[in-house]
Amino acid sequence: MIEIEHVTKRYGDVTVVDDVSMVIEPRTITVIVGTSGSGKTTLLRMINRLVEQTSGAIRLDGLDNRSVPGPQLRRSIGYAIQGHGLFPHRTVAQNIATVPVLLGWDAARTKARVDELLALFQLDPAAFGPRYPHELSGGQQQRVGVARALAAEPNVLLMDEPFGALDPIIRTKAQDDLLAIQKRFGTTIVLVTHDMEEAVHLGDRIAVMDAGRLVQYAGPAEILARPANDFVETLIGTSDRPFKLLSLGSVDEAIEPGQAEGEAIGADATQRDALAKLLWSGRSEMPVTDGDGKAIGRVTVDGLVKRAARPA
Repeated sequence: MIEIEHVTKRYGDVTVVDDVSMVIEPRTITVIVGTSGSGKTTLLRMINRLVEQTSGAIRLDGLDNRSVPGPQLRRSIGYAIQGHGLFPHRTVAQNIATVPVLLGWDAARTKARVDELLALFQLDPAAFGPRYPHELSGGQQQRVGVARALAAEPNVLLMDEPFGALDPIIRTKAQDDLLAIQKRFGTTIVLVTHDMEEAVHLGDRIAVMDAGRLVQYAGPAEILARPANDFVETLIGTSDRPFKLLSLGSVDEAIEPGQAEGEAIGADATQRDALAKLLWSGRSEMPVTDGDGKAIGRVTVDGLVKRAARPA
């Protein structure tokens, strides 16, 4: 658990983060979103003390983050940034091993962890471990950057615009990889982005920052349905808000009894995907199948449209 209590950061007369309080539950993904200059990156960096707060307290599992030396704290917290920050003259394996080596892990344990993470990110250890960063694609570099941040088995992973430089297709894959990794390891992730679409897709909770202040902190559905003020409303956008809401629910939550003809959709797909397929094919309904391919009901345009409406 990360507790941020009345935290403020000032540079001279300029207040960058203004009296922010929030609790980040363990084994969740919290996304901090806001426009440039809103204070989101400064808030993130105060967790691992790359930036020192002017006032207030930050506690990790009840321990004040100022009670241990900064370098020791940062070795216990994963950190991934846009551009990946890989060391160009170290191999992929050496990059990932950076923090385990600093912590004094033995060679066998370090190699096992590097190989595990490379395999987890679908990078063959024998093929990719000896390579250098410039020999990788942007998406591969991003995966190595996240693997390095996870190498020392941290309970907390901080991510600052980690997918910002990726093209849309690779970015979507990287986001899905992150969700799978978080589910496997149970890591508490705090991620900064300016992209509300990304925040809705990844976040268990979303913290919206504006001019240094925390203006709303809630789950994606609550923020989409009940934005706290005009700034949050503008950040969300209005034209595709119904589709964002549908992206939060799976098809199995929208199944209706009965049979339908034509191409089916899996129960684990999002309601947004189901509506898109229905509209594109000009159908009013389609069958839904379970993991074994067995038909278990149908999903309809009318039913999905009702789910996309703003909650009462």
